[in-house]
Amino acid sequence: MEKIDIATIGFTKTTASRFFERVKHAGIKKVIDVRLHNTSQLAGFAKADDLAYFLKEICGADYVHQPLLAPTDDILKAYKRDKGDWTIYETSFMRLMAQRKIEERLKAEMFRGGCLLCSEDKPHHCHRRLVCEYLNGKWDGALRVQHL
Repeated sequence: MEKIDIATIGFTKTTASRFFERVKHAGIKKVIDVRLHNTSQLAGFAKADDLAYFLKEICGADYVHQPLLAPTDDILKAYKRDKGDWTIYETSFMRLMAQRKIEERLKAEMFRGGCLLCSEDKPHHCHRRLVCEYLNGKWDGALRVQHL
């Protein structure tokens, strides 16, 4: 299978100008929002409708919300609100992706020129990285991932 370039990015701990410059510089054609909730007032410039507008105007990129790639409220709350263990979060989310059979419901081609978006500033403890790792495991390493 041909390698597909995909990026990931978080929007916290950065300015709007720095965020959009990274997206633009990377040549992203589509931002795939993998947050469960994409309309929070706390998201600032990354609220769904505003983000779609800014991406189109500033970067010429499309915006897609893909909650299939988001953890459930229960998984999120156990980790974030209750300050849970990352290993438990990771195991729970990987199990969820397997139950959802995301590798069958999505095609690798849909990620071409794409960038997975969530809130975490770094990918280390973020589900966007886990999505890429899970899919690469199922798709024989088809995704070439760059964390912006």
